[in-house]
Amino acid sequence: MAEERKTLKLPAGYPFAGQVLEEMLSQEAISKRVKELAAEISSRYEGKIPIIIGVLNGSFLFMADLVRNLTIDFEVDFIKISSYGSSTTSSGTVRLLKDISADITGRDVIVVEDIVDTGLSLSFLKHRLENAGPESVAFVTCLYKPEIARHDFPIDFIAFSIENRYVVGYGLDLDQKLRGLPSIYAFKEGEPDNG
Repeated sequence: MAEERKTLKLPAGYPFAGQVLEEMLSQEAISKRVKELAAEISSRYEGKIPIIIGVLNGSFLFMADLVRNLTIDFEVDFIKISSYGSSTTSSGTVRLLKDISADITGRDVIVVEDIVDTGLSLSFLKHRLENAGPESVAFVTCLYKPEIARHDFPIDFIAFSIENRYVVGYGLDLDQKLRGLPSIYAFKEGEPDNG
């Protein structure tokens, strides 16, 4: 018998109030996969001290769990960009809201994203960071939507490939809410519109 998925009903005052979300990835599944990714990254960067750049705001929980499981030393920085605003659909334009402070020239850089859907933000970050002359730039994402991704370079580390549904929890938000959920929940297909 199939295990019943946990559900969450959005309370009054939230966007899409009354909508029922279903758990897509459990806290246990996320924790297990993050440990595996950390082992892969530690192996690839053995003997090096990469700069790990978290993309705010969504990546903060994933990045915190990831770095706590690394067996290598590292430095941390953050960058903040926007392509959504308060909408659930990408605006198609990426704006830089906060730049990194580290000098990445000649350094190994690992960019940590919460989710890659169209890949627009990723392409923006890749070009911006490569202009600073790093030794290497690698990307790690918690979630990846292969159905709608449009980028011309590989993503080095992917925790989970998912279908094209709007997701919240584990750092991912709905109008800045629901980031603290320990699991990842998804709207039923088509609600809200993913673009």
